[in-house]
Amino acid sequence: MTPWIEIIAAFFGTLGFAFLFNIRGSKLWYAALGGMLAWALFLLLAPVVPNEAGRYFIVSVCTTCGAEVMARLLKTPASTFCIIWLLPLVPGGALYYTMTYGLAGEWMLFAEKAVYTIELAVALSLGIVLVTAAVRHLPYFKSKKCPKQAQKTR
Repeated sequence: MTPWIEIIAAFFGTLGFAFLFNIRGSKLWYAALGGMLAWALFLLLAPVVPNEAGRYFIVSVCTTCGAEVMARLLKTPASTFCIIWLLPLVPGGALYYTMTYGLAGEWMLFAEKAVYTIELAVALSLGIVLVTAAVRHLPYFKSKKCPKQAQKTR
C-alpha cells in the first residue's frame, strides 16, 4: 500500500473508532487527526529507526505527549485521545498470525511471532506509562523547593 493510502485509512479508521467510543463534536475530528498523525509519524520514522519496536516506542511517547496537551486544551481526559490516537498502531496482524500458528500447531513460528507481538505491545505500553507517569509527577517536582532556596530562607 502506498503511504498516502495508509495515512488516509488511519484517519478514517480512527474516526470510526472515535465515533464508537462516543466522542462528539470537534473532539471527534481531533481524535481522527491524531490517529492519522501517529501513523504518519510511524511511517516517517521507518528510514531512521529500522527496528519496528523502537518506532512503536517513539510514536507512543510522542502521541501520549500530544494527548496530554490536548487533554489540557480541550478539558478532556488524556486517555480519550491516547487510546484513540494509538489504535492504528495496535499489532493486530502480528497477533492474528501468532494465534494462527498456535492453532495450526506450528510451535516454532508461534513462539517467534508471539515474541515479536509482545515486543510491540511492550514498546507501545512503555511509551504510554513513561509519559503518563512523568506528567502525573510534574506538580510534585514544581512544588518542591531547591535546597539552596531553603537554606537562604532560614
